[in-house]
Amino acid sequence: MKKIGQLVKETSESRIKDSFKASGGLIIVKYSGVSSPDMSALRKTLKGSGADLFVVKNSIARRAMKELSLEGLIPSIQSPCGMIFFKDEPVDISRILCAFRKEHEKLVLGGGLLEDKLLTLKDIELMSTLPSKDALRGKLVVVLNAPISKLVIVLNRSLKKFVYCLDQIKQNKQKSN
Repeated sequence: MKKIGQLVKETSESRIKDSFKASGGLIIVKYSGVSSPDMSALRKTLKGSGADLFVVKNSIARRAMKELSLEGLIPSIQSPCGMIFFKDEPVDISRILCAFRKEHEKLVLGGGLLEDKLLTLKDIELMSTLPSKDALRGKLVVVLNAPISKLVIVLNRSLKKFVYCLDQIKQNKQKSN
């Protein structure tokens, strides 16, 4: 029979692996000095955006990263850290983290992974300045709609000119009769 400590370690490691396989990426945060209520508020905000904050022992996280062939993230795992797993909208998650970091300076963004690309602090900060998917979709609709709208305007003007021309011909014929 296994000891409770060993079971906790195995469960935590398997949760990290499962969460990573089901997610689109992860961000590592170092939360030393951030109060428990503040971390709970961050966890709740992230949960509302489809992300999951998982606090784990560093040794377990390093072992899981090795088994997932993510050795590039191991240097980011220092001091008390948490792993944020997200499925989509990394822009929203980075925006939430950067806003939280402005209020709680002790929170440190350690890096992360998006699909197959390692993320640095600069990458995460840059993502937080990007527009969301919905905003980009709106801009795309406007861009795609612009040529069609302009074509309709041009065709409408041509028709108006044609109608004005016919009206002038009609008026000239009525005057000559």
